[in-house]
Amino acid sequence: MGEVDTKGVVLLDFWVSAFGQRCRIALAEKGVEYEYREENVLADKSPLLLESNPVYKKIPVLIHDGNPVCESLVIVQYIDEAWPHRAPLLPADPYARAQARFWADFIDKKVRPPYADASHIDYSAVCSQHSLMVSFMYQFYECGTRLWKLKGEEQAAAKKVFIRILMRLEGELGDKKYFGGDAFGFVDVALVPFVPWFYTYETCAGFSVEEVAPKLVAWGKRCMERESVANALSDPHKVYEFAGVLKKRFGVE
Repeated sequence: MGEVDTKGVVLLDFWVSAFGQRCRIALAEKGVEYEYREENVLADKSPLLLESNPVYKKIPVLIHDGNPVCESLVIVQYIDEAWPHRAPLLPADPYARAQARFWADFIDKKVRPPYADASHIDYSAVCSQHSLMVSFMYQFYECGTRLWKLKGEEQAAAKKVFIRILMRLEGELGDKKYFGGDAFGFVDVALVPFVPWFYTYETCAGFSVEEVAPKLVAWGKRCMERESVANALSDPHKVYEFAGVLKKRFGVE
């Protein structure tokens, strides 16, 4: 692949990316050694990234012995299959696997941080479409962005949608230790990187995630006790600072 050495395992990523953090957690759970390469996703993307992901041109990308794998959930499943002998992330039962994939897909559709696709999303246009306010399809294009971008009735409406989704996820978690039961797995990997963003939304929108979804917050703390998670996730206050950078970039202060 090009003239850059990509033997072994290389991860093209961005420090605050929840999607990239999924891959870091999965690799750590499997005990896979890899080379981390930071990408400047808000400015100049490297030739290697553009070559490795010519369709979407975004991180994360896992390169394994020169072969690129794109899209975070696809990457996590690839990691699970390529290194199957330690810490399985997807359950063996076909129905349980299907359920795990369903909820991971739900998370991808409903729970997205505001930097997602920042290089080509017109946030002012998105946020002018009030009819999308009650739609789950654009939850963090809509709600995540609105929670720190807007005020008054628009922010309140976004908050209601966000809270409904938190409660939906908490209902699926129930009284289980992890989403799949006693074992940390695929859905946990999919969701836990979004936990550090909660502080930003709480601070900007004036509410408490713990009051709304206490079991989900307790789950997040349990996940943080795992070395793989603790080493991958960003500090919530640094995430908040990054959100401030985005606000300036998009002129929403």
